[in-house]
Amino acid sequence: MTTLVATGHPTDEHLLARVLTPYKDHCRYLRSAVVVSEGDGQASARCEFAIPESCYIDDTGHLNSVEVNICYNQMMYYLVAKSVKEGLLAGFESWTLDDFWKHQLPDILIARFAANFRRPVDPRSFSGEMEFRSVTRRTQADGSPFLHAETGYRYWDAAAGRCDGTAVLAFVNVPRPGTGAS
Repeated sequence: MTTLVATGHPTDEHLLARVLTPYKDHCRYLRSAVVVSEGDGQASARCEFAIPESCYIDDTGHLNSVEVNICYNQMMYYLVAKSVKEGLLAGFESWTLDDFWKHQLPDILIARFAANFRRPVDPRSFSGEMEFRSVTRRTQADGSPFLHAETGYRYWDAAAGRCDGTAVLAFVNVPRPGTGAS
């Protein structure tokens, strides 16, 4: 019987800054992210967030669905980038960081997103985590490959606030195995 040992990768400040580059300064909510790999092609991230002021609405006093989605995107982008850099996540073996930067905005699609708000979460300081539950290579009708990923996430704060959910991702125009290029 093989025992898997989890390996933690602390926040890579340079990588985090690069991942957040597409966001407006006041919309960079992800502060830190520790990526954990079990060594079996699965990876997860445990993150810290702060939203000093909503980017689009007066203060609601709680994390809302738009912010949940923005935070999810930032957490997911970092987890994928770190996984590509460290060779952690199954399905991304043929990716390079240059591939990730090329595909980050145009080719990573949220096919389905669900959120369950259990108790209000303080947006000023909260934690979150996400995991890739599965990544499978599939083929579109035109024969081009894509990655189908099922993920889960949750957020919490110091006052027992809680939100969780799932998201299904489609990574299109992906690099073909063995080529390192799209």
